[in-house]
Amino acid sequence: MERDKLDFGNGKIRQLFSAMFFPTLIGMVFNSALNICDGMFVGHGVGSNALAAINIVAPLFLICTGIGLMFGIGASVIGGIRLAENNVKAARIIMTQAYIAGAIIFGIVIICSLLFTKPLLYLLGCSPTLEDLATDYLLWLLPGLVFFYLQCAGMMLIRLDGSPRYAMSVQIIAAVLNIFLDWYMVFPLGLGIKGASIATSISCIVAGSMVVAYFIFFSDKLKFYRLRLSVKSLRLSVRNTGYMVKIGSATFIAELAIGIMMITGNYMFFKYLGEDGVAAFSIGCYLFPLIFSISNAVAQSSQPIISYNYGARQPTRVRQALHIALVTAMICGVLISAGMWSGARVLAGIFLDSSEHAFEIAKNGLPLLGLCALPFALNITYIGYYQSCERSGLSTTYMLMRGIIFMVPGFILLPLAIGASGLWLAIPASELLTLAFIAISILFNRKKIA
Repeated sequence: MERDKLDFGNGKIRQLFSAMFFPTLIGMVFNSALNICDGMFVGHGVGSNALAAINIVAPLFLICTGIGLMFGIGASVIGGIRLAENNVKAARIIMTQAYIAGAIIFGIVIICSLLFTKPLLYLLGCSPTLEDLATDYLLWLLPGLVFFYLQCAGMMLIRLDGSPRYAMSVQIIAAVLNIFLDWYMVFPLGLGIKGASIATSISCIVAGSMVVAYFIFFSDKLKFYRLRLSVKSLRLSVRNTGYMVKIGSATFIAELAIGIMMITGNYMFFKYLGEDGVAAFSIGCYLFPLIFSISNAVAQSSQPIISYNYGARQPTRVRQALHIALVTAMICGVLISAGMWSGARVLAGIFLDSSEHAFEIAKNGLPLLGLCALPFALNITYIGYYQSCERSGLSTTYMLMRGIIFMVPGFILLPLAIGASGLWLAIPASELLTLAFIAISILFNRKKIA
């Protein structure tokens, strides 16, 4: 395999960031396109209730994504620092421990989902009308979850190993396969929402298998390491796992926050606008991962550069990487907001027929939701920077602010103050308030920016 030749310690920062950013962005955009196509096929092939049912299950999937990214980023940051110290063995041990810990957690999630399917769905905001559809989607999603973990955690570690193009290829192949299978199973086979779920599971299995193949056959420095079974080794694994969780917890909270956003939004949209409101909100939830992916591409592209140079004690290079990431985040945020303002009708039409009431709700609400893109991109970039510099306290605090502390009250209070449009403005308000806190903190702690 032709490898990407990236020297995080000596290469030009702008060139390193470009080499990381464009493959990462392309891969994540394809991944987001997968979500959008999934919603498009289900919305037109099954109906708005099916979209609402998927929105009920989505928070659980996002929590699983958060676990995968938490261990992936935690292992990548610590592994990057160890590689900067020329301690390749320690980096391999960290990667192996991350995979074992995550696989155990995913196994527990799958078993609990099988045993308590109905209570879990109603906890997530399900209604009797949506129960059968949501059950079908959840149960057929479970077989692919462990492979999905392999994919999530592997993306960051493959990029750290110096192969962002391989990471991109994993995401593209999985996305294209899922899009084709979505269409084939929903329309020609007529399997409905169950078919969409099976398509997702198959694509996860393929992507996870590609990640495992990389670390076995193609990797440069990061390979699986055979861990000892002694008490000392077990104690070390628990300690390292705890530190990975600490470093990556902000990313887990980011995904958890999207899940909480969906659950809270489902309840509040249902309260004010009924099941059509939930269907309209589900369109925003299908599009939000696109906003998240583009912004996260910026953070994930700068992360290995920052963590490596932080470990190598080169603060000037760290500051350069942060500056380039922030400029890129601003450009991406402005473009996303402009797209959602100008293309709201087209975006709503991707998922629903214009004759449906949910279409009108979505068309009017999506431009308001789009206001979150710029502050969100800047917030995620700063949070990724703090993670990369082992400042997990700040990254976790800011993620809690934007994802829970400000957002949940926003969903509750803004509709009371300004009506139904407040439901769509809860997320932009939360992002703006968090960015204000980050800006104030930077002004008072200028010397602490590495």
